[in-house]
Amino acid sequence: MTVGTPRARHRAARRPSTPLTELASAATGQIGAVSRRTAAVAASGGLVVTMLGAAPATAASETGALPSVDTAALAASARAALNTSPVVSAPAEAAWTFDAPTVTAVTPPPPPPPPVRRATPAVSRSVERASTSEAPAAPAANNPVPQSVAGNAVLEVAARYVGVPYVSGGSTPAGFDCSGFVSYVYAQLGVSLPRTSSGIRYAGTVVSRGQAQPGDIIWSPGHVAIYAGGNQQIDSPRPGKTIQFRGIWQSSPVFIRIG
Repeated sequence: MTVGTPRARHRAARRPSTPLTELASAATGQIGAVSRRTAAVAASGGLVVTMLGAAPATAASETGALPSVDTAALAASARAALNTSPVVSAPAEAAWTFDAPTVTAVTPPPPPPPPVRRATPAVSRSVERASTSEAPAAPAANNPVPQSVAGNAVLEVAARYVGVPYVSGGSTPAGFDCSGFVSYVYAQLGVSLPRTSSGIRYAGTVVSRGQAQPGDIIWSPGHVAIYAGGNQQIDSPRPGKTIQFRGIWQSSPVFIRIG
């Protein structure tokens, strides 16, 4: 004997029912019935049939007239649906407003003016002399300043530039050649000398070596120096060297006194 297992049966899914869907379903069913009858009568008699306002349903079966639609029932269903629906109301005169942001135009500030470049004023000789006099160069350690420098105006000025390098054609504290150095030192004391060694040779009075005094000029062909007393002189020797006190190396120097 075969035993069958009964299968579970499921109800088919249905659309949700609301008062409006029931109202629409009833109206659709009645209109369908009326449409079928109207089509039958029109086909048999060739008459034009009106739906609403016809004879009562009891007489439809006897006379063949179309049944009327129960509008009261439809109206009751519609009123019930409207009563349960939310009510939306609006005033008779509605005005829409919104807040517009205030926009203010701001004028950007003008660009800053370009920086003014000022020309560096030329330094006068007097200012240059003052600056160099305030910061004299230190004497070389291996060439100590002779005792004759003390109290001697020419040697005191000359000693300020010990250590300044030799520069060909130089006549400033940035660099001196031999004649540029001698003429610059005397210029600090208000004495103007020729720029070249050959010109300085005839700028003063020639004295003997025994009569020479510290501050006199020592001249030799192509070179000049300042006598520092004893066997010492201060000069700007040659390229690669600096202003320094050193021994007199000339074989036959000429001593010249200025003033």
